[in-house]
Amino acid sequence: MNELENAVHDFLFHCRVEKNLSSHTLKAYQLDLNQFVRFVSANGKAVDICGIDKQKLREYIQRLQETGKVKTVKRKIATLKALFNYLEFEDKIAVNPFRKMRIQIREPLVLPGVLSLEEVKTLFKLVYRAKRECEDRGTRGTYTYKSIVRDIAVFELLFATGIRVSELCHLKKAHVDLDRKYIQVNGKRSRERIIQICSPEIITVLNEYIELFHPSGSNFSYFFINRLGQRLSPQSVRFMIKKYARLSNIKKPITPHMFRHTFATLLLEEGVDIRYIQQLLGHSTITTTQIYTHVSNPRQQEILAAFHPRVKISRLNQDSQD
Repeated sequence: MNELENAVHDFLFHCRVEKNLSSHTLKAYQLDLNQFVRFVSANGKAVDICGIDKQKLREYIQRLQETGKVKTVKRKIATLKALFNYLEFEDKIAVNPFRKMRIQIREPLVLPGVLSLEEVKTLFKLVYRAKRECEDRGTRGTYTYKSIVRDIAVFELLFATGIRVSELCHLKKAHVDLDRKYIQVNGKRSRERIIQICSPEIITVLNEYIELFHPSGSNFSYFFINRLGQRLSPQSVRFMIKKYARLSNIKKPITPHMFRHTFATLLLEEGVDIRYIQQLLGHSTITTTQIYTHVSNPRQQEILAAFHPRVKISRLNQDSQD
């Protein structure tokens, strides 16, 4: 193990033990840093971490930009910065080569896909109709009926709260309080937030889901589970949404994250303050939430066309001429 590999090993130990980062973050760090080690060690010579200068970093960043997506490149650079900040803090290097580097990587604005309110209604009509058909056939006791109720609960909670699919799948039963009508969500970087559930229909279907999947005496930890009592996976949720999208003849590709985007966009169009939306989504900065102001431009156009004072002046002038 050369000097750079030792430094990476120490850094990852620091991240795991002292910073208590998640296993997902540690795995990403490991992959990113292994790639950097391979690049620096390409000539087969021993790597001196003090010999890694700005020029070597520029060469690596250029290589990343030639082969990777902008978001991936920015993540890998952030990982490297974290490594060299650690090395400088621990006095393993005298000067951090990133200190006098100006790195500007422009990320193209990609607007999130959203569902129209009509498309949301179409999906809900489909799943509730499937539930009624099971009831009419007298098959409430089958697993088919149970799975439909779970699918409805998943749809309702994704659209009602805007939570990420990972947050939905890791939601604990103990964090769902239907008496006080809220869920407690553990988001990114272990940030917790409380989201109220204000619709009686949602409370009703969630209560039915609990009766079917968490009967009295059961001790399942996760709220959404499969027929084996194991945590429902994000992949299962994606598959379920694709199935209903196909049955509803909605042509656009629909993902669980689109419910989150739709939740935020429709709230913004209704005039909800963007800082409230930021809190509901669990964004650490308002910058992340501001992308939805671009999505809602059509609604802005309608509002300005209807209510802008200049439009009113034009109408008054037209009336006076008439």
